[in-house]
Parts: sequence; C-alpha cells; structure tokens
Amino acid sequence: MTNVNEVLEMLRSAADVENLAGMARYGINSEKRLGVKVPRMRQIAKTVGRDHQLALDLWETGIPEAMVVASMVDEPELVTESQMDKWVADFNSWEVCDQVCMNLFDKTNYSWGRIEAWHKRQPEFVRRAAYALIACLAWHDKRAPDEKFIELIPLIEEAAVDERNYVKKAVSWALRNIGKRNQRLHQVALETAQKLIQSESKTARWIGMDTVKDITSSAAQKRLLRMGQGEI
Repeated sequence: MTNVNEVLEMLRSAADVENLAGMARYGINSEKRLGVKVPRMRQIAKTVGRDHQLALDLWETGIPEAMVVASMVDEPELVTESQMDKWVADFNSWEVCDQVCMNLFDKTNYSWGRIEAWHKRQPEFVRRAAYALIACLAWHDKRAPDEKFIELIPLIEEAAVDERNYVKKAVSWALRNIGKRNQRLHQVALETAQKLIQSESKTARWIGMDTVKDITSSAAQKRLLRMGQGEI
C-alpha cells in the first residue's frame, strides 16, 4: 500500500518549476505548488490506485498537486458530506476546485445536495464549486433526468449577477454544459441565455452571450446530432 510520502516523492520527481509560469498565466494559484501537469498526476494516481485514507492524507498536505491526486484516488462511495464541505472550504484555486469536482465530487452520493448548499455560500471558490459541479454532472451523470437540470436554472440566473471572475465563468460553464446535454436542455439553456442577455447586469449579459456562442457553434450542433437528438 502506497503512503503519502511515497506519493509526494513521485510528485516531486515529476515537478518542473518552469510549468509554474505557464500556470500563473492562467490564473492558477502558485502557493505551495510543485509544477506537475495534470496528465502526469493522472499517471501517478493510476499507479497508486484507489485508497480513501491515502486521499485524506494527501489532502492534508495542502500541496495543490497532492490535493488533485487525492481526488483521483479517493473512493466516491466512502466520501461523506462533511468531507466534501471540508475540502471545498480549502479551495484556493480554480484548477483544484474543478479537478476535484470532475474527478470525485460528481461521483458521490451527495453531489446534487451540495449544489444547493454551496451556491448560497459567499466564498468565491465555494460558490464556484456549486456551478462547477453542475457542469460536471451535466457532462458525466448520464442517468439524471432533464428535470433535475431544469430545476437548477433559477440558481444559475441568481448567480449570473455575481461579478467575481471565477464564479461567473463557472456559471457560464454550468449553463453551457446543460445546453449541450440534449435537444430539450439545449432549448432551455438557449432561452435562459437569451434572457440573461437582456439583463441590466453586465456579468449576466456576458454569461448569456458566452453561452449562446458556445451552444450554437457547429461543434455543439454536431455533438447533439451524434447523440441522435436531431438538428437544432
């Protein structure tokens, strides 16, 4: 069984400080960061395998790459609501937030409930996590009915006036991914985006325009056609 020190040694061996400058250009917080790219983290996680206790230990290091690997090796069925709330409170980078949501949180038994809880919170990365989680569920949860996403539209409209950069981009991501899920949700997302474009809020207008541009693109149309949903 691999321990936390062994994983940290793997990460340090894969570290490249030159990567830090590139990460900084994308607004990634460099505090305690080693400079390991995500594909290499995935290789390390695959080598280690699933281990819930190891994930908890890695998280406690506070090293961003170790925290991301923690989300890759954790066992979703063993994750609790309290763990999710603790981890989300530790987010200080959009990259860690998004990786944890897509690697782990959207596969747990509590994902939908945490959206409702987190979207009410004010810390920027906690609120971002709510909308990143919506985006990831729209992408990964193939069995979820359309109604579950339609019920989230008021939450998207509510947060569309939040001017903070990392929140507004996550809100857009959530609405865009809902709109790419199927023909029915495409129409819902498009109508929501058009409504936002008419808003007095500059942020809401940006989200609306960003969404329309993305979900009406040729790539998005082709994806819906591949899914057998017919033409837009």
